[in-house]
Amino acid sequence: MRILVTGGAGFIGSALVRRLIEHTEHEVLVFDKLTYAGLLSSLEPASTSNRYGFVQGDICDAEAVRAAIADFRPQVVAHLAAESHVDRSIDGPGEFVQTNVVGTFTLLQQALGYWRGLEGEEKANFRFHHISTDEVFGSLGETGLFTETTPYDPRSPYSASKAASDHLVSAWGHTYGLPVLMTNCSNNYGPYHFPEKLIPLIIIRALNGEPLPVYGDGSNVRDWLFVDDHARALQAVFEKGRPGQTYNVGGNAERKNIDVVKAICASLDRKRPRADGKPYADQITFVADRPGHDARYAIDATKILDELGWEPSVTFETGIERTVDWYLNNRDWWQAILDGRYKTERLGVANG
Repeated sequence: MRILVTGGAGFIGSALVRRLIEHTEHEVLVFDKLTYAGLLSSLEPASTSNRYGFVQGDICDAEAVRAAIADFRPQVVAHLAAESHVDRSIDGPGEFVQTNVVGTFTLLQQALGYWRGLEGEEKANFRFHHISTDEVFGSLGETGLFTETTPYDPRSPYSASKAASDHLVSAWGHTYGLPVLMTNCSNNYGPYHFPEKLIPLIIIRALNGEPLPVYGDGSNVRDWLFVDDHARALQAVFEKGRPGQTYNVGGNAERKNIDVVKAICASLDRKRPRADGKPYADQITFVADRPGHDARYAIDATKILDELGWEPSVTFETGIERTVDWYLNNRDWWQAILDGRYKTERLGVANG
């Protein structure tokens, strides 16, 4: 198959690309704007393959999207291009509306025009796969799980923009017949994760001897999904999923944020002890909570297991160890980011 991956230089997108090049015979074209979080270095393991290609472009640029689709003639559009950091959306919501809403609309229009020009099996087999988040469902109490039929209740500019893009994709499926697929995933983590997100942020700040900021009292709960497991799920959905369907993808690994941070500290204590012999947990600092911080997310991934046979293969304990090892062994990758474009500063203080 020929698969066009938007946002393929991002965290999840690059994991999908690396998987497709390493484990399948699919051809892959990455379409990415290379914003601050888009890194060609994340694609280096795939870049030497003759089945890999790259185009720098903005999904809001209709002509650039049209040209890429026309030249590559994809059988699957895997749409991962998005602004994705909640804290950044609080400080600057406009970019999130532009990329996540307007960009998705632009991509849908170009994909629709392309699909309408196909015939026979090519038309029947085409898929537009939109990759989204569980954050569109809002916040859970102490019990319950998000399912594919949970009502939408986004609480941040980021999740609101992703909810809007989900609704556009669904509408293009219902109104125009575009064969769409949608996945809503829980929090991803693993190698090549941009340092603004919790797990890599804590690893890097710990190694640099800096305070480890934990919002509020650290009791917010997330379901953690190892990124390579997510990439497997995405492949299963666009290869075998039913058009018009949504699939929730979760890691079956609910953890409080404070417990995630403590697990990272304990792993570093074993692998890279502090020079003074003290535990890394001494660096934990509780800070003012994020505005509108959702209390708990948790995914029911029964549907994707029952229909497509996917389930997570990496436990949280194993995934954290692998992730810590990767950051210890790949300092050049993340140090270049700190030197060039991100200083691990506090974001998301509701300036708007």
